[in-house]
Amino acid sequence: MRLKAAWIGTCIICTIFQYPAIGSSDPPAEDQAVIGEPSSIIRVSSNLVTVPVSVTDSEGRAIGNLGIQDFLIEEDGRPEAVSRIADSGRSPLRLALLFDLSGSVNSRFDFEQQAAIHFLEKVWSPGDTISIIAFADNPRIRIQASGSLVEVMKVLSTLEPTENATAFFDAVILSAKALRQSAGPETRQAIIALSDGEDNRSRHTIAEALNEIQRADTLFYSINPGGSSIRLNEISLNAQSDLVSLAKETGGSAFLSDNTADLDDVFSKIATELRAQYLLSYYSENSQADGKYRRISVSIPSRNDLRIRTRRGYYASAK
Repeated sequence: MRLKAAWIGTCIICTIFQYPAIGSSDPPAEDQAVIGEPSSIIRVSSNLVTVPVSVTDSEGRAIGNLGIQDFLIEEDGRPEAVSRIADSGRSPLRLALLFDLSGSVNSRFDFEQQAAIHFLEKVWSPGDTISIIAFADNPRIRIQASGSLVEVMKVLSTLEPTENATAFFDAVILSAKALRQSAGPETRQAIIALSDGEDNRSRHTIAEALNEIQRADTLFYSINPGGSSIRLNEISLNAQSDLVSLAKETGGSAFLSDNTADLDDVFSKIATELRAQYLLSYYSENSQADGKYRRISVSIPSRNDLRIRTRRGYYASAK
């Protein structure tokens, strides 16, 4: 009888500890990430939305020391309450460097390669990861989500130009999918594309590329080494227009480099911006995980003189 009573007591205790206490501060299950093998992070459906925001003055200088109370976020025209703000020093960066090896850019390849190396040295911090995606007529991930800057530099130094065609949109989609696989809660993702964007081989379109970038919650930056010469060619102008569209919709920037000497300066601007971003989080009032696209706008009502760049929306994760 005593043994039976002890067994019953043990079962009761185990049952109690299977459930959290009332008032527990643990987040709800749908807001938690499930972590498996290294670099295998699953993003679980949730109405928690994170928004990377760059704030600069009229001269392009990054503005710091802003707080939750300074920002106003609206989703589909409805105000949302910002629940958390993190500066760039507390939010890891998942970076994909998209490197064009095709014939249209190889005359400037060596300097572009060195400028990219200098950029990574400036922007990388412990805890960040870098992927290198090289492409001509076929994109290929050369290294994915590496936390070793030395390892990434070795891979970058081995890239060589070709005379092949350009599958730019295919490469963008591959980059976005790679970032989506490695993303976690409160991380910032960015694609940096060093290319003229003149696509003549992709199976996918710009609309599909933008869709994939938005689903990955990723910023898109581009550096077109064609410079002012693109005005001489309608194909080049249309390609730059595509780069601008991808950047605007996702909160990044599209740069034109007039000569190779400008590349270091452009990379420096991107590095400064990435290191000065705020990461805002809010719980959407619309909790339906319907997979639909929702528009976002961010403003600082008390500082109309400041310039804000952020992504224009997101897709609600379908369950």
